[in-house]
Amino acid sequence: MGELTHLDERGQARMVDVGDKSVTVRTATARALVRMSPATAAAIVSGDAPKGDVLATARIAGIQAAKRTSELIPLCHPLALDKVTVDAEVDVDAGLVTITTLARVTGKTGVEMEALTAASVAALTVYDMVKGLEKSVTIAEVALLAKTGGKSGDYVRSDSAAG
Repeated sequence: MGELTHLDERGQARMVDVGDKSVTVRTATARALVRMSPATAAAIVSGDAPKGDVLATARIAGIQAAKRTSELIPLCHPLALDKVTVDAEVDVDAGLVTITTLARVTGKTGVEMEALTAASVAALTVYDMVKGLEKSVTIAEVALLAKTGGKSGDYVRSDSAAG
C-alpha cells in the first residue's frame, strides 16, 4: 500500500502537497447502479415520474456535485475541471438505472473523487425523483471503473471486481 500520504509526522490528517507534481491530463470514469421495480423504471423512461425528468435532473446534479467535490470530501483539492459527463441508461425489464460518469482535468492531482461524487449524487437524485413512486429503490453500487494519468498510472477495473 505504501506511505500514508494524508497524515503528517504527528499522525494528523492533512491535505497532500501536490506543488511538485507534474501537470498531466487525468481522467476517471465511475458507475452507480440504481435498482427499482420495472414499473418505476418505466415511469422514468416515459416521463411519468412525479417530480419531472429524472435523468435530466440527475445529470445536472451529478455535474454540479463533481464541481463541488472539494467542499464535500475532506482533504480533496479544488480542481478546475476540464470536462464532466453524466450518462444514464434505463433497463426497464431489469428495473435498473446505470449511471456512468467521466471527469477530466489537466492538473497535478487525479479526478477519481469527482467522478465518484458525480455518480453518487446522480444516483441519490434518481432516488429522490422517484421516491414518491417507490421507497425501496436501492443504490446498489458506486465504483471507479477506470482512471488515467498521474504517478500511479492507469487503472481499469477488472471483470472480477465488477459487482
